[in-house]
Amino acid sequence: MTLPSKTSILDRIRLPEDLREIHDRDLPQLAEEVRAEMISSVSRTGGHLGAGLGVVELTIAIHKVFNTPDDRLIFDVGHQCYPHKILTGRRERMGTLRQENGISGFTRRAESEYDPFGAGHSSTSISAGLGMAVASKLQDRPRNVISVIGDGAMSAGMAYEALNNAGALGARQIVILNDNDMSIARPTGAMSAYLARLASGKTYLEVRDFGKRLTSYLGKSIESAISRAVGHARGYVTGGTMFEELGFYHIGPIDGHSFDHLLPVLRNARDNARGPVLIHVVTQKGKGYAPAEAAADKCHAVSRFDVVTGHQAKAKPNAPSYTSVFAKALIEEARNDKDVVAITAAMPSGTGLDKFEEIYPSRIFDVGIAEQHAVTFAAGLASEGIKPFCALYSTFLQRGYDQVVHDVAIQGLPVRFPIDRAGFVGADGPTHAGSFDTTYLATLPGFVVMAAGDEAELMHMVRTAAAYDEGPISFRYPRGEGTGVVLPERGEILEIGKGRIISEGSKVALLSFGTRLGECREAATVLNAAGLSTTVADARFAKPLDHDLIRQLAAHHEVLVTIEEGAVGGFGAHVVQFLANEGLLDHGLRVRQMVLPDIWMEQAKPEDMYAKAGLDRDGIVETVFRALGRHGVSTGTVG
Repeated sequence: MTLPSKTSILDRIRLPEDLREIHDRDLPQLAEEVRAEMISSVSRTGGHLGAGLGVVELTIAIHKVFNTPDDRLIFDVGHQCYPHKILTGRRERMGTLRQENGISGFTRRAESEYDPFGAGHSSTSISAGLGMAVASKLQDRPRNVISVIGDGAMSAGMAYEALNNAGALGARQIVILNDNDMSIARPTGAMSAYLARLASGKTYLEVRDFGKRLTSYLGKSIESAISRAVGHARGYVTGGTMFEELGFYHIGPIDGHSFDHLLPVLRNARDNARGPVLIHVVTQKGKGYAPAEAAADKCHAVSRFDVVTGHQAKAKPNAPSYTSVFAKALIEEARNDKDVVAITAAMPSGTGLDKFEEIYPSRIFDVGIAEQHAVTFAAGLASEGIKPFCALYSTFLQRGYDQVVHDVAIQGLPVRFPIDRAGFVGADGPTHAGSFDTTYLATLPGFVVMAAGDEAELMHMVRTAAAYDEGPISFRYPRGEGTGVVLPERGEILEIGKGRIISEGSKVALLSFGTRLGECREAATVLNAAGLSTTVADARFAKPLDHDLIRQLAAHHEVLVTIEEGAVGGFGAHVVQFLANEGLLDHGLRVRQMVLPDIWMEQAKPEDMYAKAGLDRDGIVETVFRALGRHGVSTGTVG
């Protein structure tokens, strides 16, 4: 792609109302300018590139045809919303994308009236759109509601629940299925195969060729000519589809990069105000940018990069990432135990399981974006003696929580849950923060809940989970690189419910759960230098708690501080409940809990987020000094 040197048309557009003044014939040029603007912006900030590149024409067409923001446009997931942001008054702020105090990488209600519904997780747009459509009817305020959803998100059951309900209600809703044959990785499952058959079928190919012939023959009259030639949008229909059986008027597949296809279809859908409509649009993820088109993941998520070459400026890590250490450890357990299998929900590379797949392709199952199914599928495997590792991000495991309770925990099935992205994740903000898993898992009877203090501990926990057959077990670890500790060839089996003492003191006890352990070590150095003899302990387990360790810390210290990378109600709450019930708070022990603040923390670098949350070295030192009625300063010195 040769990037345009000028943005003469885009410069005339601040809001979609300006776009509606642009002639149809100028829209391809506008698409080039928007694509170039997006590439330039993301090259400076990093972000989700490929999805947005694929929907430039579609986004322009929607805002051209529909009266947004009065007409509601809802994006699913939101990875594809950058062109939308450029066209809705946020062009000048694109340089702040995903940065601290900048605009979000997803749609967000608080950011713009053009974002009627927040995004981040998949498969929500049809349900939300249906709610808006019904609200419009109840309020007697006619408007169009357009829900854009990708084919990858169609693997989630929630999307079908919404389609079924919309069809039954006969609600006035337009669903645009953006089919690019991709999610984050290649989509899997029968629905993916079904859409592929539709998109490659004779009907689509003939319509595409027909449109090209009309364009060459009719020139500027193309829009009206198509409308006359096909009568209405039904001329683009593939009959007898599943969507029609659900009650939708199904249009497509159509070429999502052709305004000659998009505009007449969208206008007909707009003007035909009867019942739910589904428009199947075929696009190419990464469209118009050669490095993205050539990449296996179509440049789904990128760091800062060189626009010409596409080369990403990734910092060289000082230590292996926790994700890669998990993958290495699981491969080793699989080598020693044929019953070990892995499950991922459309995140093979994000969870490190792409490495596992290279060695054990028959023992990994990518179930697509379907976390509820992933959990119960794992439960079924476990019920037959298989050892499933159901690897999900903390924030995505939330989606399968009922299944964790009902299908796994109540039955005491030994499903292993590696929980990636524990704690703050940085630029993705609150939608992807791993804040709640300790709280929602540690409440469940019989559940073993672990957190790795460093990458060596993570290896121990992988082996411990593989060896544990008494019930469900989880272990959490953060995004990013580890601490650089020496790694064993294979992890050790930990004693369930037993923590460890890292260093011993006599006045202050720091009891860490998770990777704040390094900050606790640094805080102890400062406290010891201030004359406060400090013990550092690694709890390892939030459930079952190490009661002996907690009794020891309570009996021999004046101050006990619990530190965790999770929300209130988690590890610290369990410790305090134990202390209270055992009467260990009755004799003057000063206890403090350090958790993530009870707010939605905005996007920033993770280290800055932890500093703001007070969960770094200085925050720990300050907490101890406040408990003792003294004051410290952020430099680590005390007064």
